[in-house]
Amino acid sequence: MRNRRLITILAIYIALGVPLFFVQPVFAQAAGVGQVESFIKNIIKVIAGLAGLVATGFFVIGGFGYITSSGNPENLDRSKRTLLYSSVGLAITIGAFVLSNIVTELATNAFGD
Repeated sequence: MRNRRLITILAIYIALGVPLFFVQPVFAQAAGVGQVESFIKNIIKVIAGLAGLVATGFFVIGGFGYITSSGNPENLDRSKRTLLYSSVGLAITIGAFVLSNIVTELATNAFGD
């Protein structure tokens, strides 16, 4: 039992320790400000596009609910809130997109490409 435990501990030390002696250093490629800027711009464009798509979907859902409410005040109120919240979300998304473009432009002017 003791020998088996000793062999297990030794095997774990070898399995975890040996790779540390046979590694080669890997150096990251230097990323310029322009690469980071374009990466962040692409991510912001994708997120803004997805948010616009979601807002459009909620506009459709709210409009459909508004049309088919048939005078039911609960459904009408729910549809109005859906339209209001989707328009507020879309306005926040557009504002964030514009603000990020302004900040990116200021950072590019300040730090260069």
